[in-house]
Amino acid sequence: MIVVAGEALIDLVPHGPGALADLKPALGGGPYNTAVALGRLGSPTAFCSRTSHDAFGEALLDGLRRAGVEVSGVQRGPEPTTLAVATVGSGGSASYSFYVDGTADRLFTVPDTLPAGTRAVSFGTCSLVLEPGASAYEELMRAAAAQGLFTALDPNIRAGLIPDADAYRARFRGWLPSVTLLKLSEEDAEWLGGTPREWLDAGPSAVVLTRGGDGLTVLTRDGAEYSVPGEKVEVVDTIGAGDTVNAALLHGLSAQDALSARGLAALGPDGWQRLLRFAARAAAITCSRAGAEPPFANELGEL
Repeated sequence: MIVVAGEALIDLVPHGPGALADLKPALGGGPYNTAVALGRLGSPTAFCSRTSHDAFGEALLDGLRRAGVEVSGVQRGPEPTTLAVATVGSGGSASYSFYVDGTADRLFTVPDTLPAGTRAVSFGTCSLVLEPGASAYEELMRAAAAQGLFTALDPNIRAGLIPDADAYRARFRGWLPSVTLLKLSEEDAEWLGGTPREWLDAGPSAVVLTRGGDGLTVLTRDGAEYSVPGEKVEVVDTIGAGDTVNAALLHGLSAQDALSARGLAALGPDGWQRLLRFAARAAAITCSRAGAEPPFANELGEL
């Protein structure tokens, strides 16, 4: 079982040009998209979050169920669902404005237990920024690491939600001893400062950098570095592409029985390049269609 911990929200995606274009609601949130992508790929997956009892909250849970994701551990509350208004640039890249005050996912509390058979827990995005839930997710991350579980982190920086950048950067560095796999975009890496080698020294066994259409690079603790090019595709938008990479990496590692620091160390150049190419294919499919619509297993072929 792979557990994905973090927010579920509604993306309001523009359909047409200009600030007053019609907005279409879409199921979203970085962790949510990762969980759906994992479910579509066929990995046993559970979602760990807190959602609203409102209509959006029900729709989010239905989307997880359709993907085969276990939702029995999702906490519920009467507060509204978080909204994210997307703006899509000319190249398909998306930026967001968030409506988060008093929303349900911010009140997440640490669960007593994780689902039976949990091998990995994935964290990231707004859930590690917005208090009081951020502290609860951080506590869960440290507890999972202490239990010897594989932990994955995608900070997926949303700078507009971070009131004190230096405090967040310090907090990020404090998470690294509890992280097995760090995945982030080049833009995130530049915002955070430091280098992948510095982060590896602090704890992770591997750092995967996404480089948009240029592909993916992994750096490992033993000094290795491997890259693959991006898959060429007609980009509609990039919403959910990084989350799809997260899911593809976790799914591929699980398929290779490599959800551990030792497993990562044993992959070698062939294993890493196959995994990165698989993740690049998955992300390209997501970019080829509007919104966060990750691929199903039958669209990707073999790892």
